[in-house]
Amino acid sequence: MSHRIAMICARGGSKGVPGKNTRPLHGKPLILYPVEQAFASGLFDAVAVSSDDADILGIAGSEGQDGLHLIDRPGHMATDVAPKLVAIRHGVEQVEKATGLTFDVIADLAVTSPLRGIGDIRGAVAL
Repeated sequence: MSHRIAMICARGGSKGVPGKNTRPLHGKPLILYPVEQAFASGLFDAVAVSSDDADILGIAGSEGQDGLHLIDRPGHMATDVAPKLVAIRHGVEQVEKATGLTFDVIADLAVTSPLRGIGDIRGAVAL
C-alpha cells in the first residue's frame, strides 16, 4: 500500500522577513496555511512540520490535528546554507519511526505559498 506525507519546513531564522512563518496573513499565522491545506486535501497519511523554532511548532500544533507530527529540527539543518532536502529527509525519517509507515510519496508544501489551492496539491500528487 502506498503512503503519503506532507512535509512543511519552517525555520525560525529568516533574515529577509524576520519571524515570517508566524506573522499573520488575513488574521492567521502563515504556518497554518500549509498545515490546513494538507489536511483539507485528504491525501496524506501524515502531515509534518519541521522547525528549529519552538514558537513555529507551537502555532502549527495549536489546533491539535490528528496525524500532525511536530519535528524539532537540529540547528545545523536550519541554517541559511543547509539544504532543504536534508531537513525533509530528517522529518520523513522521524515520522516513519513514530508511525511505522514507509512513505512512497513526499509532498513539500512551502510555508511561503499560502495561495496554493487544494487542486494544486492534488494535481501535483497525481503527477
